[in-house]
Amino acid sequence: MQSNYLSRSLFGCTRISFVTAAWFFGALVLLGNAGAQEPPSQQKQIPESPAMAGHARSPTSLHQLVQEAEQKNPQIAASFHAWQASRNVPKQVSALPETQVSVQQFSVGSPRPFAGYSNSDFAYIGFGASQDIPYPGKRQLRASVAEHVADSMEAQTDSVRRTVVGNLKMAYFRLAYIQQTLGVLEKSDQLRNQVQEATEARYRVGHGNQQDVLKAQLQHTKILREIAHHHQEEGLLEAQIKQVLGRPQDSADIVAEALTLRALPYTAADLSQKAREQSPDVHSKQASIRQQETQVELAHKEFRPDFNVGYTYEHNASQFKDYYMTSFSVRLPNRGRQRAALAEAEQNQERARQELDAESQRVLSEVQQQYVRAKTSEERLKIYRDGLVPQSEATFQSALSAYQSNRQDFQSLLSGFLDVLNLDLEYRSELLEHESALAELERLTGVELP
Repeated sequence: MQSNYLSRSLFGCTRISFVTAAWFFGALVLLGNAGAQEPPSQQKQIPESPAMAGHARSPTSLHQLVQEAEQKNPQIAASFHAWQASRNVPKQVSALPETQVSVQQFSVGSPRPFAGYSNSDFAYIGFGASQDIPYPGKRQLRASVAEHVADSMEAQTDSVRRTVVGNLKMAYFRLAYIQQTLGVLEKSDQLRNQVQEATEARYRVGHGNQQDVLKAQLQHTKILREIAHHHQEEGLLEAQIKQVLGRPQDSADIVAEALTLRALPYTAADLSQKAREQSPDVHSKQASIRQQETQVELAHKEFRPDFNVGYTYEHNASQFKDYYMTSFSVRLPNRGRQRAALAEAEQNQERARQELDAESQRVLSEVQQQYVRAKTSEERLKIYRDGLVPQSEATFQSALSAYQSNRQDFQSLLSGFLDVLNLDLEYRSELLEHESALAELERLTGVELP
């Protein structure tokens, strides 16, 4: 989203045409050649931004940063390891319970171990083992529940990856917009210095007035303010991107590629269908439904008893024969508790169904909103490109000719220039809006737009 500072236009402005601006200021310098021999007025220097200094380096593509984020982002890594951990649960829950091994020693007349064999017929030492055996089918159902949980975790891992990549794209597009408009502002102020010098020169020879000079100085101060805001926004965005990439905050500055208009070759119906098929959030809810359905089946199975088998060997004194004992027991379930567990599982199953419906509706609604946002933005960009921008430049050229012929005042000429400036920045802002909408559609549907 656009910040308060950057959503406002400079002097109400949002676009620049370098050719027109250069023509405008160059013409004004020629008009003020009467005072060209005098030294120009001193202006406060504009600090060079890290972005402009970094433009000496080649920009980093978004594709490279996405690959880096997928490999190094700790959120993605943590989610991946959680999924890998969940894949080991089915083997655990489907395994037989632990076998119990026992050693028994029975003595008579003395607490000492192995005492009593000589004076009692009851003394013995025994070895045994027992094994709990769940009712057939329970272990397989428990494994199925765990597998569905792992499937849900896998979908959540993909969701985390898409969210991280989506956030990276949004920050990258915003950084590209900031760096481009920052360069516009810095170059515009250098040109503005020329108009101030020309205005001052005309004022000295009696062809201008002091108000024009003050207005030119005011524009310089406003540009400095906006540049400071841009520097702040640029630093915040770079810190955000470095966090996503897992880079040190003192690493080299990031230079983004220039924003370009990408086409959306899909219809709203196509995108909705892809969202149904590829949305990880929807897949996670679908896996949750399968988990709860299996949980209900398991709750029914829990009404069945479990079993235990055991075997014991007893060694007596030498004058007696050894004993061998086999045991079989049945563990009967508490039916009241199991009925409550079944009711809980059925309610969770219905909850999962409602959550899936809600998630599907949310995803489809977001897809439709972003599609409308992207298409509307395309229309506005066409209006800027084919209508507003050339019209504003033609109006400015007319005002410039009138100013050169002393048929128009400086304020009208400045107003025409600011219209050109506004529309340039508005066009760039609209382009950012369009690319942000496409990034959201990529996250929601899984499509990759070139």
